[in-house]
Amino acid sequence: MSDENIRIKVALGGRTYPLTIPRSEEEQVRKAVAMIQQTVTRFEERYAVGDKQDALAMCALQLANQVASLQSNPVVSSADVAPEDERLKQIQAQLDAVLGTRRTAL
Repeated sequence: MSDENIRIKVALGGRTYPLTIPRSEEEQVRKAVAMIQQTVTRFEERYAVGDKQDALAMCALQLANQVASLQSNPVVSSADVAPEDERLKQIQAQLDAVLGTRRTAL
């Protein structure tokens, strides 16, 4: 994918914003805009928010809280997954052995 910059317009909270972004980020930016719009709409519907600024502020707070939560609980590292993966392989081998035995018995 090309890293050349492109110009796009996004609509947030009833306003349009021109952005210049790398072409490779366009899909991600559009998904983020859609997520924000859905969250703003949900706040407006559930809490009868009359002012778009209030809905946007609550959306920003919710998304920032999610980011902070992800940062304080980092994703499990591949080193932690390796023992789990080995255990799953062992369980799969045991299941295969049992099912294989039963299949021949039937």
